[in-house]
Amino acid sequence: QVQLVESGGGLVQAGGSLRLSCAASRSILTIPAMGWYRQAPGKQRDMVATITRSGSTNYVDSLKGRFTISRDIVKNTVYLQMNNLKPEDTAVYYCFADAIALGRSWGQGTQVTVSS
Repeated sequence: QVQLVESGGGLVQAGGSLRLSCAASRSILTIPAMGWYRQAPGKQRDMVATITRSGSTNYVDSLKGRFTISRDIVKNTVYLQMNNLKPEDTAVYYCFADAIALGRSWGQGTQVTVSS
């Protein structure tokens, strides 16, 4: 599996911003797809955004315009910039990596809490 280490979560007021980081244990150019899911208390884990090896991005429609996924190839890190945060964005955010022949790997999760 690919080892993923997330960071950047925390407590923020509504309207604020956070940037999550996901550092991979190998070159992200060898990983076909990476991205973020989130899971709010009592709810299922839902996709937030993905980025492919070629750099193509995809977002859940409801988050377009507020969340941006990006990457740093040198640091082997994928980011999730979250702006204008709302209380309903409160969740544990999980990074994932889909590597050929290795299946899907998950990070440990990072808590994001948005206060009203």
